[in-house]
Amino acid sequence: MKRLGAWGRSGVGVIVAAIIASSGGSAQAPQKPMSVETVRKNLFAELRPVKLSNCKLERFGEKNDGGYLLCGNLLGAVQAGYSYGISGYDGWGCDISRKLKVKVHQYDCFDLRQPSCPGGGTVFHGECVAGAASIQEGRPFATILSQLRKNGDAAKRLIVKMDVEGAEWDALGKAPVAVLQRIDQLAIELHHNEEQRFLDVVKKLKRFFYVAHIHFNNYSCESNQKPFPAWAYEVLFVNKNVGVLDSSAPGPDLHPLDAPNNPGRPDCQAVLR
Repeated sequence: MKRLGAWGRSGVGVIVAAIIASSGGSAQAPQKPMSVETVRKNLFAELRPVKLSNCKLERFGEKNDGGYLLCGNLLGAVQAGYSYGISGYDGWGCDISRKLKVKVHQYDCFDLRQPSCPGGGTVFHGECVAGAASIQEGRPFATILSQLRKNGDAAKRLIVKMDVEGAEWDALGKAPVAVLQRIDQLAIELHHNEEQRFLDVVKKLKRFFYVAHIHFNNYSCESNQKPFPAWAYEVLFVNKNVGVLDSSAPGPDLHPLDAPNNPGRPDCQAVLR
């Protein structure tokens, strides 16, 4: 969590389902939108981690905010990295570049400071990610697909980190299936939990990914988010072509490598099983 609100923080509400024409041409009644409480309950259930028999979690990036857990032993096929939302620093991208010997593209259109990465290969772009291309207050936004194509990475195996303060929902919700299938692991900080479209995006991702880990950001601890303990939460999605599901055991709770995003504030984690 680096720039709360900078990427267009989502407002509270739910998406009302459109009236869909039936095969006979007559209109059906609109679906009743879920309550915020129901959305949160269902979203929390969708984000419960599963156990992967071949995943060894390893921390990449900063010791606190900016650090993410990945299946460190499942990165051997990665050919390029993408780090979205860096705010002038990117230990994660530098770690990935140095350890995997791949180029990591860094994206941020709000903070144009370019972090150094001695011994690594990072490339900074003063651009943000979104569900559609646009210019907002002079800042350029583009889709994941267009950025991959521009960098010559559309056919490569990818590792992606994303912390874009709410822009992730449209960016991933509108991403083509072919893009998602190229991502071996997606470490992402998701923001907010009250809109039905958030649930739809997670369900879309789970067609191609396992939820391997979740960690709640203690910058956002609030008691009114139940069953979530916080409204910002870091999730590791592992491609189903990479991870091997172990259905005989429950997924992990807090991992020893987890750390509070803000070490000076009380933590707030959830019991996931």
